[in-house]
Amino acid sequence: MIYQCLQVFFKIACIQSTLYAVESGSRAWGFPSKDSDYDVRFIYIHQPQWYLSIDPQGIGAKRDVIEVPINDLLDISGWEITKALRLFRKSNPPLLEWLRSNVVYDQQYSFIANVRLLEREVFFPNASLYHYLNMAKNNYREYLQGSEVKIKKYFYVLRPVLACKWIEQNNTVPPIDFQELLNAIISEGPLKTEVQQLLQRKMACDELNMEHRIENIIEYLDKEIKHIETYCKSLHVKVDDPTQKLDALFRNTLKEVWG
Repeated sequence: MIYQCLQVFFKIACIQSTLYAVESGSRAWGFPSKDSDYDVRFIYIHQPQWYLSIDPQGIGAKRDVIEVPINDLLDISGWEITKALRLFRKSNPPLLEWLRSNVVYDQQYSFIANVRLLEREVFFPNASLYHYLNMAKNNYREYLQGSEVKIKKYFYVLRPVLACKWIEQNNTVPPIDFQELLNAIISEGPLKTEVQQLLQRKMACDELNMEHRIENIIEYLDKEIKHIETYCKSLHVKVDDPTQKLDALFRNTLKEVWG
């Protein structure tokens, strides 16, 4: 059903060619609730004449983003290819997550395979660490302070904290699947058991279900957020500018799609 909805949407939106469409959010992370919506993200490319003009992409009428008003079922948005590649050059964490989604609705041509080949040259750990750290801190401060907590909000802090720990240990893009992160970062014991039980309750309940604070998990998150803050300040990494390779990838994709 979701795939059919997407095909209708792409047709209505007059998207010339979709290169990649995936699920993001809780369904891709591996912890959807019973009533979770579908967070669909995609990358698309226009015909060559769209790029051959004096106005750059993303300015005025030449928008480089397509967004659909969110409803109870679908949250759909997409990036035009040059916007996606500019963000890839910055090691944009959401885009890196899209590349790891295990729910792929559409994939055309060689674009994504070629992007993945360049990932090691582009990955900038500082960008991902600060992205996940800020996500964890903001959600921790906003949602985990009361005596009762929405179950899903634990995972909006746990997952970015575990992603930071993965980067610290491996210096690579973290897995998108929460269970894989959990198994890699937290050893067997009471903490992991509590997280596993919480995960089961989260997936069996509605999005807004609440329960009493779990102090063991809260203490772990508080400690690790402080540790990650210190680690980020000590990290100094430089990467080579990949612009020429990304320019070539864009031109080759344009040629492959449109001839």
